[in-house]
Amino acid sequence: MIGVDVGGSFTDLVAIRDGQIHTVKVSTNVAEPHEAVLQGAKEIAAEKSNVFNHASTHGLNAIITRRLPKVAFLTTFGHRDLLDAGRVWRPVEGLTDPGWRRSFGDASRPLVPRYLRRGIKERLTADGNVLIELDEEQARAELEVLATSGVQGVAICLLHSYVNNAHEKRLRDLVREVLGDIPVSISSEVSPLAKEYPRASTTVVDVFMKFIYTEYTDKLDAGLRGIGFSGDLNFADGAAHLVPAQNAIKHPFRIVFSGPAAGTVSSAHFGKLIGVSELLCADIGGTSCDISLVTGSQPFVDTTIELEHDLVVNTLSNEISAIGAGGGSIITINGAGDLLVGPGAAGANPGPACYGLGGQHPTTTDTCLLMGIVDGQNFAGGRFTLDPELSRQAFKRLDTNLTLEQRISFAFHIGIHNIAEGLTNVAVSHGIDPRDYSLIAYGAAGPMLLPAALEYVKAKEIVVPPHPGLFSALGLVSSDLVYAASKSAYHVLTADVADEVTAIFREMEDELRASIPEAQRDLVVFERTFDGRLVGQSWETPFVHAPAGDLTAESIDQMIEAFHETYLERSGNRFEFIPVQAATFRVQAVAPTPKVEYPILESRTSGSPEPTGTTTIKYLTAEDIEAKVYERSTLMAGDVIDGPAVIREALSTTFVVPNQQATVGKYGELHIRQL
Repeated sequence: MIGVDVGGSFTDLVAIRDGQIHTVKVSTNVAEPHEAVLQGAKEIAAEKSNVFNHASTHGLNAIITRRLPKVAFLTTFGHRDLLDAGRVWRPVEGLTDPGWRRSFGDASRPLVPRYLRRGIKERLTADGNVLIELDEEQARAELEVLATSGVQGVAICLLHSYVNNAHEKRLRDLVREVLGDIPVSISSEVSPLAKEYPRASTTVVDVFMKFIYTEYTDKLDAGLRGIGFSGDLNFADGAAHLVPAQNAIKHPFRIVFSGPAAGTVSSAHFGKLIGVSELLCADIGGTSCDISLVTGSQPFVDTTIELEHDLVVNTLSNEISAIGAGGGSIITINGAGDLLVGPGAAGANPGPACYGLGGQHPTTTDTCLLMGIVDGQNFAGGRFTLDPELSRQAFKRLDTNLTLEQRISFAFHIGIHNIAEGLTNVAVSHGIDPRDYSLIAYGAAGPMLLPAALEYVKAKEIVVPPHPGLFSALGLVSSDLVYAASKSAYHVLTADVADEVTAIFREMEDELRASIPEAQRDLVVFERTFDGRLVGQSWETPFVHAPAGDLTAESIDQMIEAFHETYLERSGNRFEFIPVQAATFRVQAVAPTPKVEYPILESRTSGSPEPTGTTTIKYLTAEDIEAKVYERSTLMAGDVIDGPAVIREALSTTFVVPNQQATVGKYGELHIRQL
């Protein structure tokens, strides 16, 4: 098995063969990301594997940077501004700012400019009946306007089409008659769910992803076959569930946020192995710190992804909170003279100043190099040699009266506090006590920065797993193949709706069964859930368990009881006297797959681990500190290392700060605790 995680700075690959974990890390080619994947595939001998599981932030980065094709949006006449209206929510910083605008609206950087949003004369009622027939002549006239505008793709979202999609399907036919064979997505197939805005934004994102991933998948698949790979190519979705590539690109909106989710699944899988079920997960790479939560060995899954404020996509996803705090976070001085760390990042090119690729700004990596934490001679497995003098010059260029020593020291401590604040915010928002949770540190910069944040976060411990620099990629060989479907239909749960609800579940199960390769059909397990609400509420409680088979009055009672239990868990309240209404029904077909197994380390029979040398840690405190340096590959189960210490490995560095102790676990993981 091979897992590959394509990040903004690096592309990470892991291969599992004969019980051994093999790793490769290469720089991401932003212009042609498949080339970095193929380079890594050659280095890791992909031809020897039969499964290639893929996650990427390529599509997400294209939306954030607006490197997008020209796409049109067709909706019911009178609703062309649906995309601008959004959910009428503002972030905290925009509540008192009269000039605030959505990042994706016409006032700033629209995904679809207003002149490409066209209203089509038609109207369905909420129960799917036709109020106004589709005006084909008017629709053709609007499409002719789009033809003269050079439109490359079309997203279609008509009101109430999730109940009756006849108008959307006919309009798709007209698009192809007038505009030719261009990518078209209709909301009733992409996201047949209630609430027009999320359905519309999901459909728009789906069209963009077709441009980004269709050609990319073809190039990747051809390249893999060209180097001798003959196995299955799978993509991960927003919950890091695996989907066959050809299925994924039919509705590629599901894979827009796949990269960060893989780390959460990897954490949950590894947590089960070491007997830790409550985890705060922090993936610190070059650009960001992605924070997620695992409770009861299960990732916290949401029904939507928010790519930017109020830019939502209707797909299951591991809930990830991202802050601009990574190894490449740029250090600047604001107008008030304050030193800031992030949220901007240097990326892979030019990268931190010490890379010697033209970067002029100091970054967190430059900070750690000058502090003596990072080994500049063997960075990223020896692929780079870092130049501390370039880092020093970058810090000197900062426009501030602070001394050089203060600049470096403040940069490190501010970066650590940014990370601690992000972790604490996630804990508070979910109502958990960090003292009950272990903080799992991964990403190339996670083990280097997170131990210093432990004192502020107050977590039980830091866990540094094996191969932390490629831990997200390991999540891609820790997941199952999952086929999913969902459909909105409002039903107050009473005995007389049992047959209707059964029919909805059966229809989705039949559709999924038809899409599953014949060899897997006998292996899959169908799981039913629904999103419900108390009658009168405008929001839903998701993922309530529903019984299998034909539903009866007793089954409906079980669904009602399951809703009240789930509602109690999420809100702390129970309102049994209020009827329950089901809003969305969901089915998953899960096909279990082999998962990564971590080798067990031998225990040391006598003595203690020998350091390979020492390093002087500067700027952490008022005085320099001598820290012992260890090679992680030489450590054995049960070894104990007192801080300050630096533990090096090919693609990451762990910094154990003073008054901490690291203990090596059964699988080679490091457990770091405050003394």
